[in-house]
Amino acid sequence: MKRGPEGPVTRGPEGQMLRGPEGLVTRGSEGPVRRGQMLAYGSGNLSVNLLSQAFATFATFYYVDHLGVDPSLIGVAMVIHGIVNAVLNPLVGHVSDRTRTRWGRRVPYIAIGMAPLAAAFTMIWIPLMDGATARFWYFLVVVLVYDVLFVVVVLNYVALFPEMFTTIAERARAASWRQMFAIVGMIVGVAAAPLLYGAIGWAAMGVSFGVVALAFFALSLRGSAERVHAERESFGFLAALRYTLANRAFVTYVTGSFLLQLTFALLQAGIPFFTKYALGEADSANTVVLGAVFVVAIPMVYVWSRVTTRIGPRRAVLVAIVVYGVALVPFLLVGSLLLAAVTGAAIGVGIAGMLVLLEILLAEVIDDDERRTGTRREGMYFGMNGFIVRWAVSLQAVIITVVLSRSGYHNGAAVQPDSVVTGVRLMMGVVPLVVLALAFGCFLLYPLRDGGSHRSPVAARESVAARESGKGRPQS
Repeated sequence: MKRGPEGPVTRGPEGQMLRGPEGLVTRGSEGPVRRGQMLAYGSGNLSVNLLSQAFATFATFYYVDHLGVDPSLIGVAMVIHGIVNAVLNPLVGHVSDRTRTRWGRRVPYIAIGMAPLAAAFTMIWIPLMDGATARFWYFLVVVLVYDVLFVVVVLNYVALFPEMFTTIAERARAASWRQMFAIVGMIVGVAAAPLLYGAIGWAAMGVSFGVVALAFFALSLRGSAERVHAERESFGFLAALRYTLANRAFVTYVTGSFLLQLTFALLQAGIPFFTKYALGEADSANTVVLGAVFVVAIPMVYVWSRVTTRIGPRRAVLVAIVVYGVALVPFLLVGSLLLAAVTGAAIGVGIAGMLVLLEILLAEVIDDDERRTGTRREGMYFGMNGFIVRWAVSLQAVIITVVLSRSGYHNGAAVQPDSVVTGVRLMMGVVPLVVLALAFGCFLLYPLRDGGSHRSPVAARESVAARESGKGRPQS
């Protein structure tokens, strides 16, 4: 037994995390156990993206096209869903930051909420009401329940990341695993759903995805660990909100993150217009181009983890933005599906970098906030980040609407004027470059420079504790 800076700590023979007499859970050394824990924790991102992508892609289609609900009513429900989800993020994050239990701040919410979340997702695809109006009310109620549970579980899951992994090297490796699982979840949620509902029906598809999501959340929980802090955040909600938004590092980060998320949303929403009008291809071409993006992104997340460890996250994200921007330029010229797929593959290289780096940079912001305040406030920072970046999808819809209307697009017309092709190419190859240039400027202004301490306050405290107790050797 040895005493860390915050209480008794017990370490196993591999330095793995163990719970001490006062309920303290501390991180261990890097080794086989640590890598296994990293893999288990990261697997939860498959659940996050499986649920979110399947819902975002097919919920409206199912209720409008298959159940016959008025599209305007479903549109109202989705707007309410977006507002509630956004507002819940900082509220839930603040409550989580102030929570104290013997099992930690985050883990209890995940453990209690993951099964109800899977059940709520499943019930979206099993309408228990007859009639279009009744099904609208059913959809609205179930989606709001799903929203609450999704934010509670997912925000607490991601809030574990900065404290579990405390050095740039650890965070880069953990983020690469998390994003690999995220991409797999995204592919399954979007590509496997039509195969499943076509073969076994919508209800069975919902059950299948719910079971898979629950299984991976449970696996991630086995790899989750956190420090039970003695201190309690003293900020009230409004004070915490003001302090967060006054943090220069966070403001520059979240502005850049919002702009990058906007380019992702434009890419996903714009490709169907590009393949149809610029290439003259069938809808199946969308899968080819997006598939090229994701297939390349999966191995590239590991490459970016090494780049990040070598040059630091701030410089790495600047490089990733440049790579991503250069890869978008061919959309102005390519005229075949093959070249569009090659362009998608090149885009996957840049996107992989940003997927890995955004959460590492936010973890740095949270570390810096702890140095200033003495408390860990992952919940509020992830919550405010979620509140802000989710509006990128709404802005993406506005941009696409403006571009199409200004280019002479006629809804439902079999043939569109040539100006629409030009507008779509500009939307894919120029508009994102402008947005990326703004994001590049944000990260140039990001004040937490590379080359300083590569350890979070948690890691620094443990290093001191290790030196004071015989360099971390297990003691009794």
